[in-house]
Amino acid sequence: MRVYLDNAATTAIDEAVLQEMMVVMREEYGNPSSIHADGRKVRTLIEKARKKIASLLNASPAEIFFTSGGTEADNTAIRRGILDHKLTYAISSPLEHHAVLHTLQEMEREGQIRLDLLSVDGKGNVDIHQLEDLLKNGPRALVSLMHANNELGTKTPIDSVAALCTDYQALFHSDTVQTMGHFVHDLRNLNVSFLAGAAHKFHGPKGIGFLYINSAVKIKPFIYGGAQERNMRGGTENVYGIVGLAKALELAYTHMDEHRQHIQGLKDYMQQQLLSAIPDVRFNGETDPEKSLYTVLNVSFPAADMGDMLLFNLDIAGVSASGGSACSSGSNVGSHVLTAIGADPNRPSIRFSFSKFNTKEDIDFVVEKLKEICLEKV
Repeated sequence: MRVYLDNAATTAIDEAVLQEMMVVMREEYGNPSSIHADGRKVRTLIEKARKKIASLLNASPAEIFFTSGGTEADNTAIRRGILDHKLTYAISSPLEHHAVLHTLQEMEREGQIRLDLLSVDGKGNVDIHQLEDLLKNGPRALVSLMHANNELGTKTPIDSVAALCTDYQALFHSDTVQTMGHFVHDLRNLNVSFLAGAAHKFHGPKGIGFLYINSAVKIKPFIYGGAQERNMRGGTENVYGIVGLAKALELAYTHMDEHRQHIQGLKDYMQQQLLSAIPDVRFNGETDPEKSLYTVLNVSFPAADMGDMLLFNLDIAGVSASGGSACSSGSNVGSHVLTAIGADPNRPSIRFSFSKFNTKEDIDFVVEKLKEICLEKV
């Protein structure tokens, strides 16, 4: 038996998504930039997908731009948002995905911006009061804060952040890669400048994502080379990926409530089972369901000689998950997220992340394997 609990890294593609993609790959091979009938048919597929995504997110189709994934979407929003609006200041947090954090840090190293990172508490909550102080007392800024942390699951109150950014005329970019398809995003009523998503986090294909750009915000292309995406993203479109993205998001929205109930139940059950099975087990991040992403559970295990071997032993036992620990003093390795929240570097941590395909039997199997590994090492 093998159990996959690394859905925050990527999810299995849904069969219905694959079937729609296969039709495009086999039959609709025209270049969407061609003016002949074969090209026009494919262009229609792209625009139908764009309209579907925009409808689900309560946005305009003209605000949806297809990218190669979340990383490109984040880079486009941050770099072009700062450069084209002549901003010299950015605010983010030390918990952001490296697609955001490294981009901002590189721009600071290049002398293009001054960067402030918000303080965070031991559960991964950013300091909203500090954000307001920085916005009030600094120059016009780009604010980049993710909707939910990919390691901890802790959610950021992006409605509150958006309201503050509106008050102080800041651009607001949110990486919603982890929450897209798992929560409703109503972009007509959320004053966000940029928002990023990636299909493979909600049972779509890898290599395709999108960037929402609010119609009130104008930027130049990040990638040049052609007139694709209304002159905003050069390169022949990943047509079957785009079709798969739209289908995956449609399925996610259609079944969101039932999937959320199922997955939250698995997360709660695993927490209970771990507390009963393993002494001194703890949980990183917010545990309140209202403040946490229901697909992610970050577990801190008792300090022991096994260290990084815990994840390796789990893999050998038939469990796929992600792991890490806080960075030790003077070390460049480890999780920047766990380090930022002050996690104990001597305690190994594992991120278990769930999907609609997981079962209670999966959880029982994983907890039993963890019990065997942990108790035999102490």
